[in-house]
Amino acid sequence: MMSLSRSGARWRRMRAGFGSVLLVVLVTVGCGYHTAGHNVTLPNDVRTIAVPAFVNETKTYKIEQRLTAAVVQELLTRTHYHVLNQASDSADATLRGTVLASYEAPLTYDSITGRVASVLITVSVKVTLTDRKGKILYENPSYLFREQYEVSEELNSFFEEDSPAYARLSRDFARTLVSNVLEGF
Repeated sequence: MMSLSRSGARWRRMRAGFGSVLLVVLVTVGCGYHTAGHNVTLPNDVRTIAVPAFVNETKTYKIEQRLTAAVVQELLTRTHYHVLNQASDSADATLRGTVLASYEAPLTYDSITGRVASVLITVSVKVTLTDRKGKILYENPSYLFREQYEVSEELNSFFEEDSPAYARLSRDFARTLVSNVLEGF
C-alpha cells in the first residue's frame, strides 16, 4: 500500500511540474515574444522607399555610387518594399546618405623591403530616412566602416585590391544599415 501512495504523489508532482512549464510557455507566447530580426519598426503605410544617390563629400572616386547601389540591393533582397532610385512624391519614405569622409592608411609594412603590406580603408557616412511629411523615421549621423586589404608584392601580377575592398565595405554597410532601419536600432 505504501508504494501506491508514493507513486500517486510522484504522479501529482509530475503533473504540477508539467502544468507549470506549460503555463510559462503559454505566457511567453502570449506576451508577443519574438526573435531578433523580425521586428519591423517602420510605419505600416511605408510601402515605397526612394533611395537617391548618396552625396559624396570626399575625393574617393564613385564611393557614393557603390554605397547607394549596395543599399538598394540589400533593400530589394531583404525587404518587401518597392525601391525607387530617386526622390519622388510617390515614395512613402526617402533614404538619404552623405559620405562624410574616406581614408586609406597603411596598416602594416614588409619588414624586409619597408613597403606597405596592407592598407586600412575607413569610410564615414551620415544616413537619414524620412517620411513624406519630413518626419525622421531613422537617423544615424556617424556610421563608421573599415575594411583592410593586402598590397601585392609582385609587380608582374599586380592587382589593385582597393576596389574589391570598397565593394566588401559597401556590402557590410548596406547590411548593417538595412538591419538597423528594420529593427529600429
